[in-house]
Amino acid sequence: MKLRVRFLQLPVLFDAARLQAEVAALPDAAWRPHPQGYPGNDAAPLITTGGDPASDARDGAMAPTPWLLACPSLMRVMETLGATWGRSRLMRLSGDAEVTPHVDTDYYWRDHMRVHVPIVTWPTVRFRCGGEEVNMGEGECWIFDTWSLHSVKNDATRARIHLVADTVGGGGLLDLIEQGRPAGAGPAGWSPRLVRLDAAAPPRLAYEAHNAPDVMTPWEMRDHLSFLMSEVAQQTSQAAAVGQVLNRLRTVWHALWARSGADTAARPEYRAALETARAQALALGMDNIPLRNGMALGRCLRALIFESALADDARAMDAETRAAPGPIQSAPSALESLAVQAPATGRMARATGLDPDFDRPIFIVSPPRSGSTLLFETLAQARGLYSIGRESHGLMEAIPALRPGARNWGSNRLTPADVDAASTAELRRRFRAALRDREGRPAPEGPVRMLEKTPKNALRIAYLAEAFAEARFVWLWRDPRPTLASMMEGWRTGGFRTYPQLPDWTGLDWSFLLTPGWEALNGAPLERIVASQWSETTRILLDDLSILPKHRWMALAYDDLVARPGEVVTGLAARLDLHWDLPPPRSLAPSRFTVSAPDPDKWKVQSALIETVWPLVEGQAARAEAVLAEAVLAQATGLERL
Repeated sequence: MKLRVRFLQLPVLFDAARLQAEVAALPDAAWRPHPQGYPGNDAAPLITTGGDPASDARDGAMAPTPWLLACPSLMRVMETLGATWGRSRLMRLSGDAEVTPHVDTDYYWRDHMRVHVPIVTWPTVRFRCGGEEVNMGEGECWIFDTWSLHSVKNDATRARIHLVADTVGGGGLLDLIEQGRPAGAGPAGWSPRLVRLDAAAPPRLAYEAHNAPDVMTPWEMRDHLSFLMSEVAQQTSQAAAVGQVLNRLRTVWHALWARSGADTAARPEYRAALETARAQALALGMDNIPLRNGMALGRCLRALIFESALADDARAMDAETRAAPGPIQSAPSALESLAVQAPATGRMARATGLDPDFDRPIFIVSPPRSGSTLLFETLAQARGLYSIGRESHGLMEAIPALRPGARNWGSNRLTPADVDAASTAELRRRFRAALRDREGRPAPEGPVRMLEKTPKNALRIAYLAEAFAEARFVWLWRDPRPTLASMMEGWRTGGFRTYPQLPDWTGLDWSFLLTPGWEALNGAPLERIVASQWSETTRILLDDLSILPKHRWMALAYDDLVARPGEVVTGLAARLDLHWDLPPPRSLAPSRFTVSAPDPDKWKVQSALIETVWPLVEGQAARAEAVLAEAVLAQATGLERL
């Protein structure tokens, strides 16, 4: 929500020690990775759709999770604030971790404000928004302008924990806002009042039940469009032309609404109006029109209008119809079980032997720091290819059955034995809902080409091959020497923490993927830890690929990708049957996760340490080079593997 000030402190102060005691009593199972997979970020869900602790959805009827019900003082804080609550969480930021700069542009954030109550924090934790910076003290209460660029940096060595509660507001909260003060300003003598948290009556909270339209009203559309056009940084003829397109959309939409309201029979006409306006605005350059907050008008139009004015068909279907199972087959496989539970939506039937939702999805697999992000970010520019735009750590491990903690912290390894109908259906649903193409558009109905990558998937190839019947795998090979050096660098920065609460683990917080046998590495020097991670990952990756049909995987060398990007990328796109309509890349920009400036020789600084652990990796390295050579020869001689 856009505010008139960057930060506003509310005139209430809560007993941080009491809140800390409640939070400390929560079990480790309450905490889960950030939905976007940001390193060092995790959360304990407090209010979610249906009260489901595994849900990250922001629409639907909200309810308290067991973790909130176990924290009466937290509930008292929220009751005091006098609002109707949407998705809310405890958010933990590890020491020396950050929430990277971003702007909240989704539909949800247009009318939701985010309330922060710091529970555990330190003077060095800095919250930045629109050029201003504050340190929020323990027990204080703040809101801020989510429409401006904002970030958080925890420079301390210990974790920061905030109550982070989302709301559209309420009468009580509005009273507090009117008595609040901007950061560093306010009347003389202003100070927050201490709120008692031990009232006798049990706390009572109001929760959202209606928060996303099936069909947006014309009045809401008018409000969003007026807001966005008022935020355009410079009123040019280009912006005026886009404005005319949007005004026509608003008029057509109002006419449809006046005739049909939210009648499902009118959905094709609503959809056609949106698609026509989107295509016209795109042709007029909506993605090149900047807003005052630095975002592109096109991105925000997609979020507020083109992707939100009409609910997707799955959400618009009657809930009872969606839940009704299809005919039961005798002894179905896990994937077939998904198909008989899915509603008939006009997609290809599972009986055809084809996946009804994912057409030859592509999984890039490799050990960490092998260049997979570079390949992913490049290949994602192919026309008609969809991805979630980031690594899928949070998306996958938001499903309880796929978390290592649910399997006694064994590892990130998954096999076909882990494929069950319920968790696999949820995994596929989450991927499908999050997919966007290179222009930010959601995936259409019917089978879609998906691109996915996260190093953890190198331990899940056999599982993914079963969960996605048409899955294809691209193995990216990189010399282990620079890979090991980069892994050590990543561990030391703390920017790649994945399991800071790993049971009984000592030393640096665990980073990157969790490999089988990690327990034996406790207390080992860092070079041995990363050598074991690399070797075990490579062994499992090659074992899983060896049992797949040859047409389901191919290999690619990182050095070739960097040296000949145009030839390699266009050739790869052709073998994957992708439509590459861009000029062949002449060079590749560093990926978003590059730690230090690229240099082919920088690994040599670590060469002495790498030599000491080389016996741990040389066997799998030799095996990998042999497999790579065979695969590349097959591809070069026309024996296509995909």
